[in-house]
Amino acid sequence: MKTKIVLTCVIAGALLGPVVAMAVDDSDADRSDPKAFVKDSAITVAVKSKLAAEHINSLGNISVDTDNNGVVYLSGTAHTQQAIDQAVTIARGTENVKSVHSTLTIKKDD
Repeated sequence: MKTKIVLTCVIAGALLGPVVAMAVDDSDADRSDPKAFVKDSAITVAVKSKLAAEHINSLGNISVDTDNNGVVYLSGTAHTQQAIDQAVTIARGTENVKSVHSTLTIKKDD
C-alpha cells in the first residue's frame, strides 16, 4: 500500500515539475505592481491598435513595448521616414503615454 502511495507521488511530481518550472520562470515576475503591468499592456495594445488602423504595419515591421512608467519603445523597420514619423506621432498621441523612444530604421523592399 505504501509503495502505491509513494509511486503515485513520484509520478505526480514528475508530471507537475515542468508546470511548476514554467510558472516560476514568469518573464513578468519583476513587475512590482499588477496594476502597472495591466496599464503597460493596455498602452501597448492601444498603440498597436492605432498603428494597425492606420495600416502602418503594412509599411514595415514595427514592434511596440511599454515600460512601467508609460514610456513606449518602437523598434523594427519601416519603408519610409514618413512611416516612422507617423508611427511616433501615433504613439505620442495615445492616452497615458509619457514619452516615446524610437529605434525604427528605414528598410526598402528588396
